[in-house]
Amino acid sequence: MLEALITSKTRLRVLMRLFLNPEQEVYIRKLASEFGISSNLASEEFHSLSKAGYLVSRKDGRQIFYRANTKHPLFPEIHSMVRKAIGVKHIEEIILKKLGNVEQAFVVDDYAEGRDTGVIDLVIVGDINRSNLNNLVEKTERLIKRKIRSLVLDRKEFLNLKTYFADRPKLTLYPLGFESLEIPSGEITLNA
Repeated sequence: MLEALITSKTRLRVLMRLFLNPEQEVYIRKLASEFGISSNLASEEFHSLSKAGYLVSRKDGRQIFYRANTKHPLFPEIHSMVRKAIGVKHIEEIILKKLGNVEQAFVVDDYAEGRDTGVIDLVIVGDINRSNLNNLVEKTERLIKRKIRSLVLDRKEFLNLKTYFADRPKLTLYPLGFESLEIPSGEITLNA
């Protein structure tokens, strides 16, 4: 979908990485290493996207960190397109809206960092019919062409594992219904 609009594969990967989770910051060398490209090529793309206003940066010592510019007039549209291209929007619409008693849902690890690795780790808190979940996951996987690993927890189980999720990258898909379930520090919430 986005590949037809953006012909530079590196630029597309940078946009996907930073616009899926706009609170995330990256620095050039880390991303260049992750993408398997030269720092010069990554630097050119970051510079070009920054000059156009799509990215903002901050300097910390010798490193410059970049993130999506959420104040850019096209941010909502690009953010939405990235969520659709990666499949997050489909997870919200097909799985979460049809499950019933979902208290919270979030993606952890790779996709929460904006890395399209092909396996989405989805955590759902609530009283869920697992058979219905499995059917919805299969349908969504076929549509988005990515694997979805789901972990279903009830409220008590989630509270017992709260510290396990505290330091992991998170991308919230379904807002909290209860203050007691709040994940401490580092949670990134994106509203559709």
